[in-house]
Amino acid sequence: MTHRTTFALDKATVERLKRLARLWSVSQAEVVRRAIDEAERRGALANAAPLDRLRAYHETGGLDEAKAESYLDEAAEGRAEWGRDS
Repeated sequence: MTHRTTFALDKATVERLKRLARLWSVSQAEVVRRAIDEAERRGALANAAPLDRLRAYHETGGLDEAKAESYLDEAAEGRAEWGRDS
């Protein structure tokens, strides 16, 4: 079942909507549906327990191994400098 509705959008928003529709090769209505799905998902995650948020992050790919290693190396260097600063 389709429900038709009308929105009053500013020109910049309409252009963004059309650009996304072209980029994704979908209708403008599909862009709106996807945006609503994503906003709802993010809203649910914002209120989720930290462990559930971490699981969701990993399900979407998480942090790649090289970036994680780089971060850990940087953190280790920072900790090593703490002892030298005193």
